Amino acid sequence: MRKCALRRALCGRIPDEEMDTETDVQSECKCRASVITRNASLYTELLAISHAGGEFTDLAREVLGDFWKINNRVQHVDNRTRRDHVLRRNQAFTEQMPVMTDAYLAWSLTKSKEEFKSFFERLQNEDLERNSARDCGEWSISVIDMFYAEKATIQILPTDATISSALVRQGVMPCSPISPTVGITTEALDLYRVAHLRSPHLSIQAFVKTVCNLRGVEFHRHLSRQFSITFDLFLQIRHSVAALVAELLQCNTPNWRLKHACPACTYELKDEEELTFRLLYAMDRNDSLKRVLQRSLDHDADDCVAPSSEVPMGQQLTSDRYLPHAFVDQYSRDSAQTATAGDEEDAAAENACAGWWKNMDDTKMKKAWGIYDETGVFVAVCHHGFSLLIADMVQSGELAKYPLAVVSKLMDVFGKNLGGGYDIGCQFKTTLDQSSLGPLARSLQYTCLVGAFHGHAHRCLCQLFSLTMYIKGLGLEDLETCERTFSKSNSLASTLCYASVFHLQQAIDSYFKHTDDFEVYAHLSNFLHGNYKQALDILNDGNATLPRLMQDLGLTDESVFERWIEEEKPENETLQMEYWQRLVYSHEDVTLYDVQMQHTCKAKTAQHHAVEDHERNSKLVQALECKLEIMTRWTPADADWQRVGRLVAHRKYQRLVVACIFELSKMNRAGTGYKLHKHIAKALQTRSVAIKTALNTYNTIAEAMHPPHQMLKWEEVMEYAFLADFDLLCNTHADISERPWSSAAARSAMDLYFKMCRAREEIQRLNVEYLWIPAIAHQIAIHRNARGRFNSHHLRRLHEILKLPGFSRTIVPGVSTNTSLGESCSTPNAQVPL
Repeated sequence: MRKCALRRALCGRIPDEEMDTETDVQSECKCRASVITRNASLYTELLAISHAGGEFTDLAREVLGDFWKINNRVQHVDNRTRRDHVLRRNQAFTEQMPVMTDAYLAWSLTKSKEEFKSFFERLQNEDLERNSARDCGEWSISVIDMFYAEKATIQILPTDATISSALVRQGVMPCSPISPTVGITTEALDLYRVAHLRSPHLSIQAFVKTVCNLRGVEFHRHLSRQFSITFDLFLQIRHSVAALVAELLQCNTPNWRLKHACPACTYELKDEEELTFRLLYAMDRNDSLKRVLQRSLDHDADDCVAPSSEVPMGQQLTSDRYLPHAFVDQYSRDSAQTATAGDEEDAAAENACAGWWKNMDDTKMKKAWGIYDETGVFVAVCHHGFSLLIADMVQSGELAKYPLAVVSKLMDVFGKNLGGGYDIGCQFKTTLDQSSLGPLARSLQYTCLVGAFHGHAHRCLCQLFSLTMYIKGLGLEDLETCERTFSKSNSLASTLCYASVFHLQQAIDSYFKHTDDFEVYAHLSNFLHGNYKQALDILNDGNATLPRLMQDLGLTDESVFERWIEEEKPENETLQMEYWQRLVYSHEDVTLYDVQMQHTCKAKTAQHHAVEDHERNSKLVQALECKLEIMTRWTPADADWQRVGRLVAHRKYQRLVVACIFELSKMNRAGTGYKLHKHIAKALQTRSVAIKTALNTYNTIAEAMHPPHQMLKWEEVMEYAFLADFDLLCNTHADISERPWSSAAARSAMDLYFKMCRAREEIQRLNVEYLWIPAIAHQIAIHRNARGRFNSHHLRRLHEILKLPGFSRTIVPGVSTNTSLGESCSTPNAQVPL
């Protein structure tokens, strides 16, 4: 055996099992041995050999110290648990990460300079040159590739710091950090990485079974485990390489990725036209990406949840895409304050949809806490589709702390004039105003918005304030980007429900990074081109249709549509009715408190509740008085009290029967099948008592109205075929059917007008957005090519936008406002490819 083999056996890189007997070693070395100190420096000294022997054993024990015990063949009991094995393995890999990263850089550069060859083809070429390399050691290992799996002998150069780095340098990822016996080629791992990102349904087990089928061998569970270990190591090395590239490009400053997440949103130019919203984004939860918390099966107690049986990995994801749990939990207090009893009524004073949505109702998720640890993720994406922030929802529902943390981070990074779309944006606006972020959000002019799809399910008054069609500066954006994003990311759910916390976050972060680079960015110019074309089509059609509609309605000025939309907002009247209701509640609280004071021994708790309710109602009454500019508080004897009380009575009796009338009209509607007709009739029979009670209540209120309204009879109700047959809908204090904007033609003209307004704003926004236009050197080129491969496609698309009829700008590249290191340092020189 060569001298280097003896040297590496002494330093622990080659186990003593690979060496011959001591006599053979002595004769082979000719009374000389190479000793490597613990700092890996080599020196050679004479070793006296006697006929009795044992000098080599004593020398090895002295040099190796504790490592000698590891290679000792004496059988001993291993008391280490699986937890110890996992933690020590990951710790050992982490300590070797710098040298393995350097080895990966060398392998990647070497591979790029030669034609594509598999690992075993390169190994055959190296075997031909191995005879001339007398200072190289050897390591025997089973190497697994996609189509081959053989026992291979790997060269170990004097420059290799560890066995693992030697394997990585030759394109093999080891399963063990100290004495690996199995390795998987980098090409096979990279193939699974790309395939999994393109089709997240593909799990590690399915991929390993595929390899086993190709090789005609039986599948065993330990094969998936080995593949998972090497895949984690492979991703960790790639992460280290990406961090090194970012450091050299000075792209590792805090929040750099977030500040450059979307070229169209975040790339600002000199003399750029200021938009109403600096950044438009959408945020929502995705409860499909849950993670089951594995619990012990040996727990016998029935009164409590079994403890967790998960093995800690000792690994933590480093990503600025994920919000840390500690940062999110800062807003738990704000979330708890909005979840107290009576908040639905409190929020009603602030918006028309208070209590309408149950997304933030945490009670629905409490039953799942015993099963799931992560109950989903809360995601924020820009309106082009680039991911901004992700937060894990840990053993909770959609609490307010998650959107509050997202808003806080985005306001800190981007500043003022942000617009955030949320399916319950109206309710979140109240939460944000009442939270600790309220003053900052108001000073930075943050706007809570509602998506177009969810907006149509909100109440009428809320739609007038929140519907995307009526928001100035929003353009044609629907703010439903999260729904489109989740339709793709939900494919991750099947492979992540039993993953560890680290693997869950790793997979989600890798997926969104890959999607941003290869899906969203690749189609960005298509997005801009499609929106520009849509806006121009709306304007062309509107310019031909709107004048004709206005002529039919007898209108001459387009500003009338703005006045009509304001007439539909009875905000002052709604606040007056809420103020009156709060005054009634305050009087009831005082009466209840007086009654409870007479029974102090029986109802101490009820007294406290009555005091708290009275204090809360008093604060709301004061807030409403400020909004309505009421100088003197109303009393039951005031005319305003009585007038608004009648309005509340009108609203109450109108809502009382309408729900049942819809069911009756459905039963008598033309086209309803016989079976459905009988099913509805049977259901109404079971509820006839409730309907009759509602009718009696309605008749009592109608008789007390001023003037008295028409009474309803049960026989008449059963004969009505349509909702419009009920005169009670016409007995309002103001018949909206007489308003000029209530006709179908007027609504069509008004909708077309606002669509044209949003189309002009969309063109204004698009005119701003479309203007974005050694070994480590090889990695920088790879980093540039991740998105650079799509630049020619984007240039062609921008050239097509230039040719659109009605295009009003130029495609000359602008100059960035920030040209420091790590930003846009070069002058753009874009040329349209032929």
